Amino acid sequence: MEPRDLSMHTPYRAGRGVEEVARELGLDPDDLVKLSSNENPFGPSPAAVEAVRDAAPTVHTYPKAEHTDLSQMLADRWDVAVEQVWLSPGGDGVLDYLARAFVDPGDAVLVPEPGFAYYPMSARYRDATVDSYRLSREDDFAQTPETVLENYDDHRIVYLTTPHNPTGSEIALDDIETVAERTDEETLVLVDEAYAEFTDAPNARPLLDDREDIAILRTFSKAYGLAGLRLGYALVPAEWADAYERVNTPFAVNSLACRAGMAALDDDEHVEKTVETARWARSYMHDNLDAPTWESGGNFVLAAVGDGTAVSDAAQREGVIVRDCSSFGLDDCVRITCGTREETKRAVDVLNEVIT
Repeated sequence: MEPRDLSMHTPYRAGRGVEEVARELGLDPDDLVKLSSNENPFGPSPAAVEAVRDAAPTVHTYPKAEHTDLSQMLADRWDVAVEQVWLSPGGDGVLDYLARAFVDPGDAVLVPEPGFAYYPMSARYRDATVDSYRLSREDDFAQTPETVLENYDDHRIVYLTTPHNPTGSEIALDDIETVAERTDEETLVLVDEAYAEFTDAPNARPLLDDREDIAILRTFSKAYGLAGLRLGYALVPAEWADAYERVNTPFAVNSLACRAGMAALDDDEHVEKTVETARWARSYMHDNLDAPTWESGGNFVLAAVGDGTAVSDAAQREGVIVRDCSSFGLDDCVRITCGTREETKRAVDVLNEVIT
């Protein structure tokens, strides 16, 4: 027996983990700095850790109450109806839910290139056709309505990422609205704001007040430091918010994740420290790395280092793990997550030694 043809699916390649690299190179995991997966260098909020510990004895029960409480907390924060909050297991769960809700077999979607591999994967699971719009290095990966729309042809979903991974570029709120206005009324403009806490640019939330064709993806994995619990959510228009009950996997968001999410939302100090440090780290890398870099709105910096694979391999041997960007089609680049001040300085020193 064989699975169906999955040859069109490009696997998602995650950044390498500390234990994996340590075993391979015979290094002590405690001597490694992992700056390859855009994780929070300070870990989760202490309040979130305490919430997980407190909730652990109750994990034999389904998370109905926790799901309701977190949804209401997010609805209050964003000033939307609770039905407009779609909790999901990570941001990729949002992509799955929206594909289930909107994509029929044979539909087409439009994704950025380079971009997150799970955009096309989630659409292809629905037997959709995937087209792309290219973010050009020559234009510093600028995101404009023209970049998107010149490739648009009545696609069912158009994916926008701001800040964009792995380049760090952003698309202005007015430009997001322009894309929505100039696409068909049956086209969903999906705005991925997984890294939005790290930028001062306006978010897309105001567009939900007047439009039925915008959905916003958010995650607890980055600024909130809960990547291991897989917690994300969408903000969607009120007009079709009730579709959630028809596409949601029963109890997909676990009780520990919900409890940790609620505690993390209340810990403004932890998020502020994380964001402030990321902004410092971006500036430090721009100023001190011996390689061209691009301005970034996220908690990472893209750098052109010549041979991305060779540089990332050499840096690993020196105890610094960064992301080789060949899987994004950027063979000469690495992506460096913003670490603590100490981690960032060490990464820059190591990279400057191995860049040729």
